[in-house]
Amino acid sequence: MTQVRIHQSLMKTFALITLCIMAFGFTSRYGLDSFAIFLNDKLILKQTVNQPLDLRVLQLDKVKDSDRFHFSYTHCQKKDGAGTDRSISLVDKNGALIKKWTFANAKGSDSRMTIPAKELISLKKMHASKELSLRYVADELPEGEMLSMLRL
Repeated sequence: MTQVRIHQSLMKTFALITLCIMAFGFTSRYGLDSFAIFLNDKLILKQTVNQPLDLRVLQLDKVKDSDRFHFSYTHCQKKDGAGTDRSISLVDKNGALIKKWTFANAKGSDSRMTIPAKELISLKKMHASKELSLRYVADELPEGEMLSMLRL
C-alpha cells in the first residue's frame, strides 16, 4: 500500500513539473527580437533577427516620394517591446554613417519609427555606387541590428 502511494506521488510530481515546463518554458520573454517594416501602413517585411540577411531588402524603385516607411522593433526582454533612445542609421557596407534618424521613446502601443520614402530614395540615388543598409540601435541593443539593405 505504501509503495502505491509513493508511486502515485511521484507521478503527480512528474505531471506538475511537466505542466510547469509547458506553461513557462515557451513564453515570449525568452523569444527573439523581431521587427517589421511598413510602407504606408501596409506590412512589407516582418522578420526575427536570426533570419538570413539576404532576405532583408527594401526595393525603392516603385516607391513614391509621398510614401512613408514605418519601422517597428520589438525587444523580447521588454514588457511593451519598444526600446528606448532609438535610432535608425543609413550606413554603407564599411559601416560609415550616411544619415541618422532619432526617435522619441514610445508612448503607449505606438512604437513606430517613421522615415519619409523620399529621404531614402534621395540618399540612395546620391550614393548609388554604394551598398547601403538601415541599422537599428537602442539602449537595449547598443551594438545594433541591420534591418534591411536598400535597392533602387
